[in-house]
Amino acid sequence: MPEQDPNHPERAKDRHHPEEPLKRQDSLKPTGSPNPRGPTDSLDAATEATRSLQGLSTELTARVPRLLEAMRSVGTGLELHSTLDRICETAAQLAHSRYAAIGVVDEEGKGLSDFVTYGASEAVARRIGRRPDGHRGLLGALIHDPRPLRLADLTSDPRFAGFPPGHPPMRTFLGVPIKVQGEIFGNLYLAEKAGGGEFDDYDLHMVRVLATEAGIAIGNARLYEAARQRERWIDGSVAVTTALLSGGDADDALSVVAEQARRLAGSAAGIVLLPSADGGLEIVAVSADDPSASLGVIIPAHSPVVARLLNGEAVFIDDSATDSRMVTRLADRFGPSMMLPLHSGGRLLGALATPRAKGGRPFTETERTLAGQFASQAALALMMAEAQRDRERLAVYEDRDRIARDLHDLVIQRLFATGMLLESAQRRSDVPEVQSGVGRAVDELDVTIQEIRTAIFALQQEPAEAPSGLRTRVLREINMAAVPLGFKPSHRFLGPVDSLVGELTGKNLIAALREALSNAFRHAGAARIEVVVDATATLPDGRDAVRLSVADDGVGIPAGGRRSGLRNLARRAEALGGASWFGPGIGEGGAGTTVVWQAPL
Repeated sequence: MPEQDPNHPERAKDRHHPEEPLKRQDSLKPTGSPNPRGPTDSLDAATEATRSLQGLSTELTARVPRLLEAMRSVGTGLELHSTLDRICETAAQLAHSRYAAIGVVDEEGKGLSDFVTYGASEAVARRIGRRPDGHRGLLGALIHDPRPLRLADLTSDPRFAGFPPGHPPMRTFLGVPIKVQGEIFGNLYLAEKAGGGEFDDYDLHMVRVLATEAGIAIGNARLYEAARQRERWIDGSVAVTTALLSGGDADDALSVVAEQARRLAGSAAGIVLLPSADGGLEIVAVSADDPSASLGVIIPAHSPVVARLLNGEAVFIDDSATDSRMVTRLADRFGPSMMLPLHSGGRLLGALATPRAKGGRPFTETERTLAGQFASQAALALMMAEAQRDRERLAVYEDRDRIARDLHDLVIQRLFATGMLLESAQRRSDVPEVQSGVGRAVDELDVTIQEIRTAIFALQQEPAEAPSGLRTRVLREINMAAVPLGFKPSHRFLGPVDSLVGELTGKNLIAALREALSNAFRHAGAARIEVVVDATATLPDGRDAVRLSVADDGVGIPAGGRRSGLRNLARRAEALGGASWFGPGIGEGGAGTTVVWQAPL
């Protein structure tokens, strides 16, 4: 449909026909115009709309059955967009028009928020591209002066401003306002009367009656759509609360919020942002077709959007790609956007963004209100989930502290006392075999005490750190090596290994352990291997260090043998400022090899 200029200085003497006034001026009074009391219900509106049919010609009377059938068709169904499609099609068939459209007036009453068409193919719609916004032209004139308008040639009207490229040619035109409960909802437009004729009085009367019935149908559809929309947002809030309070990882909780927000808002993406160290907002959870392109992006602190969000204010953007407040590279990909603060109990947790694709429909006032309520509910659920995780974490800490105290105060003390008794018995015995056996038992007790102390250090780490700690990775390597070796190497940990050894040093230590165990399996022919990881070691210059020792009772390193594996270990250690060497093993008389690898902490 064409867009025309409603502010053109020239005004047509007759707004209903460019050449001559209509023969029945009384029939041009808007059928749906409110009387002094106004229609009280749908029946009153329909009665008022059909009152002008009395006394009309036989030709118009003959059309009444078809009109009633059209009204019945329009009134079926409750989904708003399908109702608009059905009204367009029915109006075109009723008035024998090639094209029909409904322009939905926006909430401010200044333009069009939606434009539904009939008769133009998808290929034509793609060629035209941008849909009319109703800010100018004949479409704008009907918004600002909502009265029926009939033209024999719309291109000759002084308000005509031309067709956009790709638009099909049109001459005859008929426009009728659609009112819902006394308020303008939009306008019904018809163009190109079949057979090359003009829209006549009969067409006008029929379309006006149809527009009145359409207003009733649209009102019902809007109420139904509003109820369904609120139900969806409420269900989404319940789903978010249930998911967050059912436990799980904090990152998963934020992803749930992003996914639900995207689904409910009908947006191209759902984005959760949290405050960053530099005062901006960082994208930490994304629900989109390509989430990796957005994750980790930081909106800087100097952005006007960040300032308002951190102040607890919502930000609504009509077009992200052109709004000067949007300063990140992601803005070019989106159109209308809502950015809502996630705050509860006076505490700001972050922000939630739901941008639509370029050219997408702007968010209505109802959608903005429902999204704001969803954001508040999501923030409350996030706080409750965080408090629940804190309580669970505190309970775990308390339990771990109790176990650590029991191990230290009871088990280690008893083992230490037992070791002292055995050493005393060893000194009083004159039998060499007894002395040797008791000595080995004391050594085993020392090893056990060290292992218990290592367990105590592990208990003092946060639960989230334990699964990926260095101690766990060392044990994994030992268990993997046990398969080809045919036995499991013994192990000891000295000091708080997990908390003292950094990630880079830990990775290199694991690689050194893997190399040493592989050499022992392939070359040593060992029956016993001992692995020690000591986080209390020191370098010759006095720096704190971690030391890995892998000792075996095998054949040792032959003179002139290959040293490539040992050189690899030395290079790894030296790259970190440490060193690596080898010495006698743990077999009889020093048989075997001990490989030592150390690096500063």
